[in-house]
Amino acid sequence: MVNNDNKTDKEDYDPRRRKFLKNSGIAAGGVVGGGLLVGLFGDTFEGEEKSEDTNTDYNDSRQFFKRKEDFDVISAATERIFPEEEMGPGAIELGVPYYIDRQLAGAWGVNANEYMSGPFFEGEVNQGYQTRMKRNELFMAGIQAIKETSDKKYEENFYDLEEEKQDEILKLLENDEIDIPGANSSLFFEQLIEATLEGAYCDPAYGGNKNMAGWKMKEYPGVQMNYTEEELINDDFKKIKPKPLREYQNS
Repeated sequence: MVNNDNKTDKEDYDPRRRKFLKNSGIAAGGVVGGGLLVGLFGDTFEGEEKSEDTNTDYNDSRQFFKRKEDFDVISAATERIFPEEEMGPGAIELGVPYYIDRQLAGAWGVNANEYMSGPFFEGEVNQGYQTRMKRNELFMAGIQAIKETSDKKYEENFYDLEEEKQDEILKLLENDEIDIPGANSSLFFEQLIEATLEGAYCDPAYGGNKNMAGWKMKEYPGVQMNYTEEELINDDFKKIKPKPLREYQNS
């Protein structure tokens, strides 16, 4: 959970897992609440036979990204923001890229619930999203900028670069040292950070946080409909098995 001084509790982010966030000056924590969560829940129809292939996740299909190359770039970037290490899976294993893909294909991607008319200007930090570009346009422009920068500096695809080189390009984005027509590169970087964290900690119904692994790393209980009196009044931490929304929908 984020403290008032904008620093994270030490148990929220392991220093090794958050090396990039620490080096780039980004600090975020806690369980992300609504924000980007605009998706559909799927239920199994009565009488539908379960597939024998239990390892297939049919949610892993792209809705927004037409080119696999673009999807691979965003996947590699999210993995550097939320990398895999001994305490748990990284962004790719958590399904974060598919979560972002789903959001860009929906209302969040087109800023459906936001005022998007002029005048446009470079606003202050507390003035929020300040560009005429829709988020899906911003993400595509940001991905193109990453690809061009990687090719120019290293003559390699971004997703094939060593981690240190990927971090270098992401830091250039954060510091507004990469040109993105119509927006500051730091805005794209901020949106990417936000979307990555949401995908890691959202309810699995939205495409991220596969197997509730993000919750389990933080020992977050998920969607509990109620708590026992003992759980409410006991000052000692009590570990509770997490529950997703789907568990209640299928009951």
